[in-house]
Amino acid sequence: MKTILVIEDNSDILENTTEILELANFKVLNAKNGKEGIDEAMKSKPDVILCDIMMPEASGYEVLLGLKKNPITKNIPFIFVTATVEKKDVNNAMDMGADGYLKKPFEIEDLLKIVRSFIKD
Repeated sequence: MKTILVIEDNSDILENTTEILELANFKVLNAKNGKEGIDEAMKSKPDVILCDIMMPEASGYEVLLGLKKNPITKNIPFIFVTATVEKKDVNNAMDMGADGYLKKPFEIEDLLKIVRSFIKD
């Protein structure tokens, strides 16, 4: 079973995303802020990371930079899930090393499609 780490400070979004992914047969780990997300990624080495941008403790950008610098986590696919969708923000995120970008609110199909696109069997 593939593992997805969801880093999201909004409890409703975190709960809903977790439920969608679990129903699609993924093991889901949660983190409520950027610092917890970095710690969990280092500990569990998930198959894919979904991360909000605007969060307490460490922003999604800080999470991304921290994980991409670490040899243990640098190759884990990292997808931003955020309401911030201006072209410059998307380009900035991709330039920093993000592998994908999903706009909130998202459709269930779009979430599953982007996650599955990074899962290696």
